[in-house]
Amino acid sequence: MDRHPVVAGQFYPGSPQALEAQVRAYLDLAAPGAPAGTGKPAADAAPPEPALLAMTPHAGYVFSGPVAGVTLAAAAPHPTVLLLGPNHTGRGAPMALWPDGGWLIPGGRVPVDEELAGALLATVPGFGADHAAHLGEHSLEVVLPFLRALNPATTFVPVAVAVHRLDALLAAGEAVAGVLQDRRDQGRPVSIVVSSDMNHFADDATTRDLDALALERVLALDATGLLRVVRERGITMCGVLPMTLALTAAVRLGAQRAEVVAYDTSARASGDASRVVGYAGVVVR
Repeated sequence: MDRHPVVAGQFYPGSPQALEAQVRAYLDLAAPGAPAGTGKPAADAAPPEPALLAMTPHAGYVFSGPVAGVTLAAAAPHPTVLLLGPNHTGRGAPMALWPDGGWLIPGGRVPVDEELAGALLATVPGFGADHAAHLGEHSLEVVLPFLRALNPATTFVPVAVAVHRLDALLAAGEAVAGVLQDRRDQGRPVSIVVSSDMNHFADDATTRDLDALALERVLALDATGLLRVVRERGITMCGVLPMTLALTAAVRLGAQRAEVVAYDTSARASGDASRVVGYAGVVVR
């Protein structure tokens, strides 16, 4: 079953040409001196090592596109991506994996890696095949134009995560790592990308302070600490659940370091610092 876009023309351009131009411009922000419109490093620069994990925002591109472009260009994900995000709609299964077909975006289609999807469904506790959670959900859709621009041969497995129990997230993360390690052993590595915005609707200074607390735990590769500080401090990071799962998997896969490669708030685009959303770009290797 193929999924049709639901926020094209709203969160990002609906025209294939305009979408490609905008995405390329944002990717180019990560590569000073790169040939215009390539989204690639300059000819004399070494390509970045593909990341184990990246976290990127999912707001309208006018707000979060620059952070997303810098982050995903720096992450240089493998051709196959496990794409995790929150479930804003409340529909569908608690850990809903879209198992088949492809996702359409203006100008193209990103296929689901059905073999990897099957392995995850057979192995990861709580993962269930489900389309309903994704039909009206924007958080994963807005990442796909960036992944496709970086590599037109990208395939992916989308999962919407709405489980709140720490033990379930940790168990799922451990199991995901086992599946991805098998793929790595076969010479077919997979990158994890998490779609998440940071704190919502406080003033700019408060948002930056709260986001720094959450990002401190991410930089420490501390999945349990991330979920704890978000809950204790009331940080409205919408993708904390998938990020907790993903950090667990990344550590199990041997992650050594994390870096915040970009950060911004919506005040840059809106001019309103009284009520903002935070956007962070993180790369884990």
